[in-house]
Amino acid sequence: MNKRSSTVAVIIAAIAFCLSAASLVIVINGNKKPEEAPAKDIQYVLYLGTNDCDTNEPVYAPEEAKSILKDILISRFGGYTIQEANGGWIGDDGTEYQEYTLVIYLSDTGEADVHALCDELIKKYHQSSVLIQKNETTTEFYSG
Repeated sequence: MNKRSSTVAVIIAAIAFCLSAASLVIVINGNKKPEEAPAKDIQYVLYLGTNDCDTNEPVYAPEEAKSILKDILISRFGGYTIQEANGGWIGDDGTEYQEYTLVIYLSDTGEADVHALCDELIKKYHQSSVLIQKNETTTEFYSG
């Protein structure tokens, strides 16, 4: 066998090896479906003040306000994620107000359910509004 024939044989052997490896990968992965990208979701973040909208005085003590909110969220959604925050603003008269605020995170729900919740919270906490942020995200309930 001459040098040129040897080179051609090596090239053909390399191509055959690559094709065999590719065939093996296809056989191994042939029945697998490609992984689906996590579904797009809207995460709602609600900011619930706890000062009365008329008097700027707390409607409930912080622990009571949080306990009432937990009960409402459990009854409506079966669970909750909340954080405590503090907000502040300057009123029309120049007075600085501080307010204990509850931040609510909701996923896997729709806008109508969020608005129904806010209607209840506005009445229960005597608010003029609840701030709602809508964040597009991906949601995955990972279990291993």
